[in-house]
Amino acid sequence: MGKALKGLTLVALAASGLLGACAAQSEYATRDALVAPVNCRNQTFEVYFDQGQARLTPAARTAISMTAERLVGCHVESVTVTGLADATGSASVNQNLSEQRAQSVREAMAATGWPAPVIATAAVGAEGARAGSVNEPLRRRTEVVVVASPPRR
Repeated sequence: MGKALKGLTLVALAASGLLGACAAQSEYATRDALVAPVNCRNQTFEVYFDQGQARLTPAARTAISMTAERLVGCHVESVTVTGLADATGSASVNQNLSEQRAQSVREAMAATGWPAPVIATAAVGAEGARAGSVNEPLRRRTEVVVVASPPRR
């Protein structure tokens, strides 16, 4: 992964955390809301890959572990990891690569302590990649959607 893309990933992670922290301050309608972990709500993040690779980069592992840390104490209802690929190569190669990417993220999440039974994977190859002027490196990713809520009492 290039230095610019790594920097972009870290900036996006930092901004996501800051925005999440700002939004949480106005949600204290009850005592339970005040004492509940702050980030127990739905979250989305992306994990980027090098061209033609399904191996996680250090930045990708950081994104996974940082999100796991924010969700400690929360009830994680479901996690969906959707693998994507860029438009280079054949449709079958891109589909296989996106499946491998989703599985790599799922395995890393489970190893970090995420509740494995709630992690589902999907793969859409190049078909699900954003169209238009999006640069190819931004298509080489997985999209992770976490449905979370405060812990059940």
